[in-house]
Amino acid sequence: MSEALRKIVIVGGGSAGWMAAAALSNATRGGCEIVLVESEDIPTVGVGEATIPHIKRFNASLGIDEATFVRETQGSFKLGIEFVDWRKEQHSYFHPFGHFGADFDTLPLYQYWFKAFAEGKAEELQEYSMCWGMAKQGRFAQPSNNPRQIQSTFDYAYHFDAGLYAHFLRRLSESKGVKRIEGSVTNVSLRNEGGFIESITLADGQVIDGDFFVDCTGFRGLLIEGALETGYEDWTHWLPCDRAVAVPCERSGPEGFTPYTRSTAREAGWQWRIPLQHRTGNGYVHCSQFVDDQAATDTLMNNLDGKALADPRMLRFTTGRRKKFWNKNCVAIGLSAGFMEPLESTSLHLIQIGIMRFLALFPGRDGSPLSAEEYNRLTIEEYESIRDFLILHYCLNDRQDGELWRYCREMQIPDTLAYKIEQFQRNGRLVARQIELFTNPSWLAVFLGQGPTPDRYDSLVDIRGVDGPRYLSGIKRAIDEASGAMLSHQEFVDRHCKAHDLLAST
Repeated sequence: MSEALRKIVIVGGGSAGWMAAAALSNATRGGCEIVLVESEDIPTVGVGEATIPHIKRFNASLGIDEATFVRETQGSFKLGIEFVDWRKEQHSYFHPFGHFGADFDTLPLYQYWFKAFAEGKAEELQEYSMCWGMAKQGRFAQPSNNPRQIQSTFDYAYHFDAGLYAHFLRRLSESKGVKRIEGSVTNVSLRNEGGFIESITLADGQVIDGDFFVDCTGFRGLLIEGALETGYEDWTHWLPCDRAVAVPCERSGPEGFTPYTRSTAREAGWQWRIPLQHRTGNGYVHCSQFVDDQAATDTLMNNLDGKALADPRMLRFTTGRRKKFWNKNCVAIGLSAGFMEPLESTSLHLIQIGIMRFLALFPGRDGSPLSAEEYNRLTIEEYESIRDFLILHYCLNDRQDGELWRYCREMQIPDTLAYKIEQFQRNGRLVARQIELFTNPSWLAVFLGQGPTPDRYDSLVDIRGVDGPRYLSGIKRAIDEASGAMLSHQEFVDRHCKAHDLLAST
């Protein structure tokens, strides 16, 4: 007798709900009823999104054309993140997508760079990144498919309006049979046997049952926490920021249309800047222990590119994760699963990987306890890996202007991160766990951006006798030449994916 799911109920819309709806409808091909319940009276958290390259795979799996997607979401392209004043005031560095240069020996390029830089024969490592070569000139192009070209060594992601993305995916989902129901949930009923979710009741009295439920209700966790009392693991002692004030502002012209996100450290947190086609998204992530809401708002409003386009909006959160992401016949996706501040643009990735992992471990009507156990194991490991990467930005700092930075310098960090730091500082080694969203180039960029170079480099560098400075010089020259030949970011967007309403106004 078939135990296949007959009906999945997604509670909550926004990016999480509609990404789940789009992926589930695409995978089930009409073989399972999919219902999404959301209320227009409940605002979504999305304030403009920066992403990482994995989002391209998600969109491609749904058959979404890139140019159409960027156009419909007022999007732009992202080559990485510039971190300003993080290690100390008047210092910046770039976290690129892709590799540093191109390896020219069996040893990684960065080992030769360690030696050359110590001898004054090389520039900062980011100067050997294709992404930074493009970003600092405001250029953009698609990567080359030819592995012998330096243009093949980089990757990219997007900036886009999260609300427009949700609307885009809603149209796609409904075209594939997803049924949307307007309404707010007033009650969640559990089965007497096993405590599984049986149904939800809406404010108008409508009762909606289902075999499986997807909780996309944001920080409330209406199903995963409110009904199933799953529990939450608080990471505020490692990531103490617990507030964000956000506001969009006018574009500052083509020169402000950067193909990268900017993160600027402030006295009690950091400010994001995300350039879209029609506006620039801004926010100040901060710790309420060290600055009050009004002072944080004033700091943000005094550091905008242009005129604010709305009133600032305050968000409150607790960094951490659910003790289980999949509990009985419910899986939490998005903010209902946990929260990690948007420092490295992981919010949509965690939605994406949660959905794809759920599809890989797709349950039957019994909730599939073994699938749930594996889902939770993998997801916990991923959350902890991202947590450690975020902590790295804070704990290695020399800032002298705020109590937050002193606290982060002196706090006890997770053993998993302490081990990584010691391996790098003592031996120049990059070590990884089984699951790592951020690979060696990302860790390398932040290690070097936040702290000093390692005590030593790989001894094989001296033994092999390779002329590292000469190869590095050639890579730098190739990057500069290739970047200089590209269109500007603005020209690329105008030519390939300019938003319709912007076209109408020009």
